Amino acid sequence: MTKIIGVVPVRMDSSRFPGKPLFNIAGMPMLEHVWHRAKMYKKWDELFLATCDVEIKEFADSKNIPCIMTSDKHERALDRVAEAIENSDFEINEDDIVLNVQGDEPMMRPDMISATVKPMIDNADVNGVVLSMPIIDEAQFNDPNTLKIIHNIKGDILYTSRAPIPYCKEWSLDIEAKRIYGIFGFRWGFLRKFTKMPESPLELVESCDSNRLYDNGLTQRVALYPYVDSFAVDTPEDARKVEKHIKSDPFWNKYNEQ
Repeated sequence: MTKIIGVVPVRMDSSRFPGKPLFNIAGMPMLEHVWHRAKMYKKWDELFLATCDVEIKEFADSKNIPCIMTSDKHERALDRVAEAIENSDFEINEDDIVLNVQGDEPMMRPDMISATVKPMIDNADVNGVVLSMPIIDEAQFNDPNTLKIIHNIKGDILYTSRAPIPYCKEWSLDIEAKRIYGIFGFRWGFLRKFTKMPESPLELVESCDSNRLYDNGLTQRVALYPYVDSFAVDTPEDARKVEKHIKSDPFWNKYNEQ
């Protein structure tokens, strides 16, 4: 039976927001929000953090959260995820599913994980999946911190960019722009193949590791999730936006008093 393994890669050294995993949002470190929400998905075989930082390991230990230490040389989250799997003590097969759940999505919902896993469960030929969400305002469309995603009619991803794509003379919902939401799924063999590839030109230019695949003629399937108020944290301003909205989020009361 196919295993489903979740890894939350986190590090303190963010160029735009140093220390953000432990930044307090609504009385709780951002990372703890992500952990509680990820745990609500009930089909994990394994779920743990991956970090190179002692501060995060100490926080995890204080909360009884499984955590695997990795090298501090990784620039890309997926490389950290792969090393954490290799450093683990559980068995994993080539077709097992590994999910990278980004540690800066404190408003993530557990059914987003289900949506990311589904294409790989339904189709053995799908080796990788990226969750996406519609962009509903022009400011987010133009924000370079928001990674935009382009896919074909079949749902295979063509490119990801910090630029406002697809091109339009005038912003409109009709262009159906989408952003990457921070959940990525891989079959273990496909993730290992990815990590053995050298960093690629478009990956480096866009600072987006998914482009390593597209540069090498490979792809992933997009998983479409309808828009909800759910904000990634790249800057302190983003954290304040999350704090404003999170208490009206339907999952907040499921864990905030634990």
